Amino acid sequence: MALIDPEHSAGWRPRTVLTHSGQLRSQFEETCEALYLTSGYVYRTAEESEAAFKNDGQRYVYSRYANPTITMFEERLRLLEGAEACRATASGMAAVFAAFACFLKAGDKVVASRALFGSCLHILQNILPKYGIEAVLVDGRDLDQWKRAVKGGVTATFCESPSNPGLELVDLKAVAELTHAAGGVFVIDNVFASPLLQKPLSLGADIVVYSATKHIDGQGRSLGGAVLGSKKFILEQLAPFLRHTGPALSPFNAWLLLKGLETIDLRVTQQCASALAIAQFLERHKRVASVRYPGLESHPQHALAKQQMSGAGTVVVFEAGRDKAETFRFLNALKLARISNNLGDSKSLVTHPATTTHNRLKPEDRQALGISDALVRFSVGLEDPQDLIEDLDQALATI
Repeated sequence: MALIDPEHSAGWRPRTVLTHSGQLRSQFEETCEALYLTSGYVYRTAEESEAAFKNDGQRYVYSRYANPTITMFEERLRLLEGAEACRATASGMAAVFAAFACFLKAGDKVVASRALFGSCLHILQNILPKYGIEAVLVDGRDLDQWKRAVKGGVTATFCESPSNPGLELVDLKAVAELTHAAGGVFVIDNVFASPLLQKPLSLGADIVVYSATKHIDGQGRSLGGAVLGSKKFILEQLAPFLRHTGPALSPFNAWLLLKGLETIDLRVTQQCASALAIAQFLERHKRVASVRYPGLESHPQHALAKQQMSGAGTVVVFEAGRDKAETFRFLNALKLARISNNLGDSKSLVTHPATTTHNRLKPEDRQALGISDALVRFSVGLEDPQDLIEDLDQALATI
């Protein structure tokens, strides 16, 4: 079995890559990607077994290390991202932690934007310091803070852009230049933009991480994650870490993610169009105090969004009501959009970050991030946008 020659697919456009690339057909020449539900592999002779373990990576030996279905997912995502190499993980947070843990050591320093998902903040503030790794948080929008923080040297920098949940943007090219000048590696969580709307590697990032649970699956079926970067980083640092610590993606989930990649372009394109229409509606609504969406001219970083993103994303953030009680009344009145902590799904999902994804932050830290008790994160799905607008309108009428 062999993957489609990457040179053969070099001229393909994204939708063709997402449909055909990374195919690893068996002797049966199946149309749909095969699902290899196996933990191990057999050998015809003891000599073949010995050779397999000597030539690490040249043959499948154990599905914790590699599996044909997972290989197909990694290759397809690699080609979409434009990376040299990719490794899949069991979840997005496994990808984030592995991307750091595989190369950081005691005495190292990480500088990160403070506008991060709660679990990412936990890794930086509570886990890495236990191993003697310093973590410094800055306002990711302020380049002067980045300059001061990396002065004197840095091992790695990290950000989300757009951020969860406030949709703050980071000037990726500028931070990449600052990081490299200070001798560091720039890591970005690109999940809100998805691999379609933003190409961090082309802007200077070294490592890109994803929760494939979000837009890549996009249908609420599967957990998964991925780390992408240079062959040197993936093969020499990340792969041994994953091999020996075991945050392996299951072959079944990899198969689901493969099928998700086939339609991600169609889904995200439609979701972005719907998100813009919803953001424009909310911006005009008298019961909405504020709206954040990079596609709106009112977003303070609208120009930066147009510069480094090909689309403004599938998530809209707004304040519904004056306090938690009014916001909960609005949330409970929604009939079509459902309350959940996930995003990037084909179904519209609504989240109250202050009491869910960021509930462990101190009130003053939430305030610094703009996460008020009235803040709502709305992940726009594939429903008719007018139906979603009508649902939001009737729920807002309860405030």
